[in-house]
Formats: sequence, structure tokens, C-alpha cells
Amino acid sequence: MTGDLYIRPLHISSEKDSLPGAAPLLGSGAYYSAAEVTLRSSDGSIARREIVASGEILSWVRNKSPLHAHKAVEILKKLSAKRPDFAGLDMTQPQIMAVINVTPDSFSDGGDRYDPARAVDDALRMRELGASILDVGGESTRPGAEPVSEDEELRRVLPVIEKLAEAGALVSIDTRHARVMREAVAAGAGIINDVTALEGDKDSLETAALAGVPVILMHMQGTPQTMQDNPCYQDVALDVFDYLEKRVAACVAAGIPREAIAVDPGIGFGKTTEHNLRLLDAQAQLHGTGCPLLLGVSRKGFIGKLSRNEEPKARVAGSLSCALAGLERGVQMFRVHDVAETAQAFAIARAIS
Repeated sequence: MTGDLYIRPLHISSEKDSLPGAAPLLGSGAYYSAAEVTLRSSDGSIARREIVASGEILSWVRNKSPLHAHKAVEILKKLSAKRPDFAGLDMTQPQIMAVINVTPDSFSDGGDRYDPARAVDDALRMRELGASILDVGGESTRPGAEPVSEDEELRRVLPVIEKLAEAGALVSIDTRHARVMREAVAAGAGIINDVTALEGDKDSLETAALAGVPVILMHMQGTPQTMQDNPCYQDVALDVFDYLEKRVAACVAAGIPREAIAVDPGIGFGKTTEHNLRLLDAQAQLHGTGCPLLLGVSRKGFIGKLSRNEEPKARVAGSLSCALAGLERGVQMFRVHDVAETAQAFAIARAIS
């Protein structure tokens, strides 16, 4: 059989004794007792998909598709391996990334922090409340958003980044433009967070490699202007995995160390509500990339569609539900608007478990 192999850990728990034959997950004190194992044909169709006990995965693959045995060994090693620190942050603990949009038109908080002084004050307050990363963006990438010039984007973000860096904060620059990446890092940004996975600008990959800071690669189908027109996938969880795995390989080939790469499935970026739900459920499969995971789902539109069509700022409870689902599946970083609420939810969930 040709094609590819995917392993999604299931029945994840910190209680090893309650999971007979459980395998370690991410060296984080979590274990999984079973996995959804998928064999995909070269045409993208599903050849076989079964739930397999964690201790039997390798023998199952050797029996069903011997050519994939080596790939199975590689994935299982990545699933069990402890993630090194990312940008100096401990990946065995959940890390909160605060959204700092210095824009007039972001979908949820556009205009709230358009004033640089307000953006800085709010960002530092979010750090006090539990955010370990402050994600500064100067261009909205909401569905249908129009691009802004690089000069304007820089005018918005650089004063904020400089002040936050001076205060000792870990800042990420949320941009898809190489020039903005370069100047933001020079101003003190310590992470590049790109919704185009360093593909949106022909110079982004080289720029990120030369910058020498960690990168976050997100999956997006289409562009902000077109992504919600008619998103289509053969299997969204597998397609997103394939894309991110290829982008990780491209970054490594360009000289970015694997330990300096994180991946983001891009909830809401070229996905229907059904696609988003499938990705949220299948997040643990992305641990097979060998990279830390970032989940950005805060206040997004599908939450309202599944509830009572609430406005973005009234979607906090739904956002927390998604974040907790990610926490249960081993996600390490969470991009959120509501820092205090997320930190509280994590503290209680971890205390219970």
C-alpha cells in the first residue's frame, strides 16, 4: 500500500494506572491508551481507519501495511518525546498567548487597542494576569479583511513592540510580511507568528531563518479575502497535518531548527464549522509533527453559530470550552483574548485532573 500514515492519540489521561498498556505522551506526565490509526491511499482516500490499543499500534501497522512500519516508529517517537522549551517557555505547562491587535478592524477587538499607549498598557496587564506571550498584530486577517500596506502595519506595531520588549515581555509579531518580520524582530519581537506558514511573502522563509527566532506556522486555505468562500478538503484533519508537516520540513531545510517551530491548525481560516469541530477533536494527531501546538480559537464565529449567534465579546464561555478541549489533547499554547478567564479555567482543570 502506498500513501501515508496518521496516528491520533485517544483516551488521554494523567492517571497511567487507570490506562492499561498506556503509552507516554509528550513527556508531560500524560498517557494515551489507544489511537485512531489511519492509512491513506495515494489518491487521498481513506484506505483503513481503526482504533488500536497504544501498545499494539506498531504490530498493527506491520500487519496491515508493512511499508509504513518505519513511519509508525517515527511518529510514535514524536508522540512520546518531551518537547523542548519554545522561546524559553516550558512546553509541559500550558502557555497563554494574549491577542494584542493594534488595528481598527479586527473581528472582535478592532479599535480597542488602536492607540499604542492603550495597547501597551493592556498588554502588560494581560501579562500580569497570566499571559506568557504577547502577540502583536497590525493587520486584520478576519474573513474578508482588506490588506494594509507594510508601512502602515509597521507604524502600528513597532512602537508597541519596542515598549513591551523594554518591559521584558516575550513578544510575538503576528504578520505575513517579511519586512515586518525583520523590523519587528529588530525592535524586540522574540517570535514570528505567520498565518501563511511563511508562504505569504517570497522572502518570509529566508527572513525568518536569518532572524534566528522561533516561528509559528499556521494553516490557512486561501487568503483572508477568499478563505471562507467555499473551503473544501478530502479529510480536513489529514490535509492540515500534511500541509503543516511539509511546512515544518521546508523550515528545517531553510535552517530553522525543529525545536524552534510550532504549528497551528488555523481554526476558522478557510474552514466550515464542521471542519473546525473535526480539527478541534483531532488536535492530538498534530503531535505527530514533533512540534508544539498553538490553538487560536478565541471568540471565533463558529462558536456563535453553534450557540445563539452571540457577538464576539459574548463568546468567552465557548472559547474556554475549546481551550479546555485543547488542554485535554495536549496542546501547549493558546492564543486568547480573555487571559484571566483562560488562566482560571486552566488552573481549575489541572487541579481536578
